[in-house]
Amino acid sequence: MKKFFLKYFTCILIVTLHSCGNDSDDNIINFVPDNTIINPEPEIDPTETVLYLEINDFIWENLNQYYYWQNEVSDLSDEYLNNSNTYLDLLKTYSDSENFFESLKYKDDRFSWIRKESSQLENELAGISASNGLIFDVYYKDSSNTDLIGIVRYVLPNSNASETDIKRGDIFTGVNNITLTPGNYVQLLYGNNLTYNLNMAEYTDGVISSTEKIIKLTKVENFQENPIQLSKIINVGEKKVGYLMYNQFLSSFEENLISVFDNFKFENISDLILDLRYNPGGSVNNATYTASMIAGQLNGEIFAKEIWNSKMNDFYQREAPDRLVNLFSNVTSTGKNLPNLNLNKIYVITSNRTASASELLINGLKPYIDVIQIGDKTSGKNVGSITLYDYIDNNGTINPRHNYAMQPVVLKIANGDGFSDYDNGLEPNYEILEDKYNLGIIGDINEPLLAETLSRISGTSKKLPKLNNNFDRPFFNPLDDRKTKMYLEDF
Repeated sequence: MKKFFLKYFTCILIVTLHSCGNDSDDNIINFVPDNTIINPEPEIDPTETVLYLEINDFIWENLNQYYYWQNEVSDLSDEYLNNSNTYLDLLKTYSDSENFFESLKYKDDRFSWIRKESSQLENELAGISASNGLIFDVYYKDSSNTDLIGIVRYVLPNSNASETDIKRGDIFTGVNNITLTPGNYVQLLYGNNLTYNLNMAEYTDGVISSTEKIIKLTKVENFQENPIQLSKIINVGEKKVGYLMYNQFLSSFEENLISVFDNFKFENISDLILDLRYNPGGSVNNATYTASMIAGQLNGEIFAKEIWNSKMNDFYQREAPDRLVNLFSNVTSTGKNLPNLNLNKIYVITSNRTASASELLINGLKPYIDVIQIGDKTSGKNVGSITLYDYIDNNGTINPRHNYAMQPVVLKIANGDGFSDYDNGLEPNYEILEDKYNLGIIGDINEPLLAETLSRISGTSKKLPKLNNNFDRPFFNPLDDRKTKMYLEDF
């Protein structure tokens, strides 16, 4: 008989209480120490069976402790803590640990994931991937719903695509002379092929026709996107308007973001347009700093409230209630001063791709200042995640026998008024969608969404155009759910 000594999965948390000047997501070290001893029978291969049980144990114990929907998943019940045989049977249900992780997810959870290589997960959070720098959407070509087209959303600076003759609004119909269809577009555009040729097309008088033009693109390994797509000053009459298209909340670009706001403050802007139409989220910490620079007068006020599962909520309420709030701040965690625009109103451009930390910023500012939202309804992701590793002792030593790490949803985030129920998205004050055949140039005053926002600032806005067939939704992008994230750092 196999002999298993199963731990009680005690969660040891070392908590540093923070004041308004500190980062709520940088001040705690949490882990479930691994004390499991597994003594297999001779017929069990210790390099195969025991390892997958060890990995499955890491997955289960951490989801049981931290997962936001722990109470909603029967296989994460605390009852397993009281019966080692039943627990072992559960661990053995899947020899593939990724499948085991998927089996434990709540039915509506699209945002938790696991990786065999922790470095891959870390790169995904940091915006590092193999990329050619072309960001695009895929649509049906026409009403027959047979073929697809790709339309360029934007091109990343300093990327392979930026060195080619391709730009925002350009259309392509195939890859390597293969027509895009619902059955092949994922493999052709999002597969492992590092180099491919795009077969370009043009749109004239309602008709899409192929051209002879071919664009060759090559993905660069470990390419990191600069989330600051564009920042500039726009003169509107006597007003100076700051414009920032920010495409992901990344702490690795914190200094760059601070420099943008330093310039806005130096230029003494009267209004700010924050373009988040393509921003799927990112770091809670970075979103908090961004909000703090917009409205520096709110220093010390509650930006966001964290709502964990019952175990974690009870723990924090008892031991560290201040840990459950994120505060507006005038300094970073390293003591660097944040520039303060002290605005009482902000204009935010959104779309159905605006998600997670972007929605957090909008929702977090709303109790205090006027947030004028222009564009489309946001995605509706109001939950956040943390990165969990397989720690094997109280010193934070990571298990050397495997490289798994996971990113489960662990909390919902509310604003200072306690509002968090925007699962269906945040509605715009003024609805205007992007016309896929008339995208305009990012940052140009005639670009439709920016033009509408500027007209609201100047008070010259006319009736919004009636939506037509050009305003349809893009086809499914298999990377969207993974990019749509809101996470606490250094947990």
